[in-house]
This record gives sequence, C-alpha cells and structure tokens, in this order.
Amino acid sequence: MTLPATPVPVVEEEPAAEAPPPGRVRRLLDVVLRVVGGLVAVAGGVLTALIALLLSTVRVGGQLIGVSVVVTIAGAVAVSWFAYATVGRRWAVALPALPWFVLMAVAAVRTDEGDLLVAGENWVGLAMITTGAMTFAVMAFRQILSPQPRRHDG
Repeated sequence: MTLPATPVPVVEEEPAAEAPPPGRVRRLLDVVLRVVGGLVAVAGGVLTALIALLLSTVRVGGQLIGVSVVVTIAGAVAVSWFAYATVGRRWAVALPALPWFVLMAVAAVRTDEGDLLVAGENWVGLAMITTGAMTFAVMAFRQILSPQPRRHDG
C-alpha cells in the first residue's frame, strides 16, 4: 500500500553564526569566577589584617581587651574557607594568608620616624599575630588532610 506524496515546501535555513560550544563557555566562565574569587580572597586577607590592626589598641577602662584576636581568628577562617570554595584548589588558602602575613610583618617594623603599629609590649598585637598565623596554618593543614572531592563534568 502506498500513500500519495504530498508536496512539502522546502525552506532553506540561513546558516547560524558559529557560537562557541557550551562546554567552552562554561569552562571560560568557571576560570573567570575562580580568578575573581581568588582576588576577593586576597582583598579579604588584606581587610582582615587592616581591621585587626586597627582594633589591636582598643581599650575598655584603660585595659586592652583583645578584640582583634577574635576578629583575626574569625576573619582567617572565613577568608580561608572562601578562598578554597571559590578557587577550588587546596593551595588557595595561601591567597588571603600571604597579604595578611605581609601586613603583619610591615606593622611590626619600626618606621624611620619611630612609628610602630604592633609593639612588643602590646600583648594583643603579639596574640593577634600568633593566633592569625596558627589559624591560617590550621586551615591549610585541614585542606591538605581533607579528601579531594570528586569533580562532576557535566
């Protein structure tokens, strides 16, 4: 049994402009977001150090209260987690840690005029540097020991 053929109009389609494959765009966007996340993590390390340095001389009733130590620990944990979450690499904890360490080293050196941001007799400044260094070290150690998550490409 044969069916009668009905004429079907033929419409030529215009060739579409070549769009990049969706996988390539996705990878490019992923790289851009990782780089931006890394830059934000560096800025977070700088901001954490600056806020901690500003708060290292806070006094209540003439006594140092050590609020910068708490800010340093919380900030180091937050920016270390953010760096790993956005960059997706274990070494990303170094992104906020390096500028933090640089700023702490600069703050501990006396200028030509004799100014010093973190003095040896300021127990808060010394505690802030010690706890910040330890917090970044613990966050890096946790990244080293944690199992690498499986990646899903799809």
